[in-house]
Amino acid sequence: MTAARPAPRIEELRRFSRRPALGPAPPGAVSLAMGEPDLPTPTPVIEAAVAALRAGDTHYADQKGLPELRTALAGRLPAYPGRAWSADDVVVTHGATGALAAIVLAMVGPGDRVVIPEPAYSLYADLVVLAGGTVDFVPLGRDLHWDLDALAAALPGATMMIFSNPSNPTGIVHREEELEALGALLDGSGVLLVSDEAYHRLVYPGHVARSVLTIESLRERAVCVGTFSKTYAMTGWRVGYLTGPREVVDAAAHLHRTFNGSVNTAVQRAAVAALELPDRAVEAMVETYRQRRELVITHLAGVPGLHLIPPEGAFYGFLRYDAPRPSEEVVRELAERKVLVRAGAEYGPSGEGHLRISFATSVDDLRTGLARIVGHLGVDRHRRR
Repeated sequence: MTAARPAPRIEELRRFSRRPALGPAPPGAVSLAMGEPDLPTPTPVIEAAVAALRAGDTHYADQKGLPELRTALAGRLPAYPGRAWSADDVVVTHGATGALAAIVLAMVGPGDRVVIPEPAYSLYADLVVLAGGTVDFVPLGRDLHWDLDALAAALPGATMMIFSNPSNPTGIVHREEELEALGALLDGSGVLLVSDEAYHRLVYPGHVARSVLTIESLRERAVCVGTFSKTYAMTGWRVGYLTGPREVVDAAAHLHRTFNGSVNTAVQRAAVAALELPDRAVEAMVETYRQRRELVITHLAGVPGLHLIPPEGAFYGFLRYDAPRPSEEVVRELAERKVLVRAGAEYGPSGEGHLRISFATSVDDLRTGLARIVGHLGVDRHRRR
């Protein structure tokens, strides 16, 4: 009997993808690798899910999402003349991952070119490969913001551009003037813009994350992806959403219902409760991340051979190192020293020579992990002088 073989697209994805399969840290190790809040899900959210289950709310939901959840999300979208948002403009998805997959697989076909400014979250490129498209990586500037000249050269003829704001892995927040400049570049084109705004509430003093839907020159061509995972510490609950031009929303909804079906009903009730939380609940989480961010910046400041552009949002630092070795090799070396991080090469070609560290972890683990990183790479650099 001939063994079953995966489809060619899966074989291509295996060759292309740099995304590692991550698990829990082994005994004695600390993890600065996971993009997951270590803070607990707020109690009212948990109680809402329990109440829904006890009330028998355990059956299929509307395949686009519970109408009350979609209505609540629509009510939080930026208002502008000529656009009245409604529940029909929103699709509730299996996390932001489900939203991104629905958009890319619904709107990208074989041979379509997708522009991805990088370093960027590695899922974007993987989804394009899965759809049969081609990825056009465009390196960022030295400050990790967009290189607008490079984007101007890459965008003509593209089907889609995907980016995150605030950014995973760099922690950069793209400024309003950057978004306006992108609108000028795209004027008259047919490029669909996908903005992953998973970290939109996690922004630090001096920076403002503007939704792509607030930019007049972009909003008619923009799809916005959101999630409850980061803002409300609900990663395991798997609730995301998308909105944008109605024809794109409808196509993505069709793909999502075919690929995933409806999202867990009780979890959607919990998501409604999350939206009803007072702002101070989210602000307390952001303050925790802000304090950890300051610890990271202070700990790494002035360390020979290590260079960090201070994160402006999210909970990542994209750390450049001078040691002349590939980032995947450095990650293995650090794992042997009981600290887990992510290789910069996972996020695109220009991510090489970097490590992504997450400060969504306890202060004790953060101090321990940073000390091990500094100890290893600092000693390594001094050996090579």
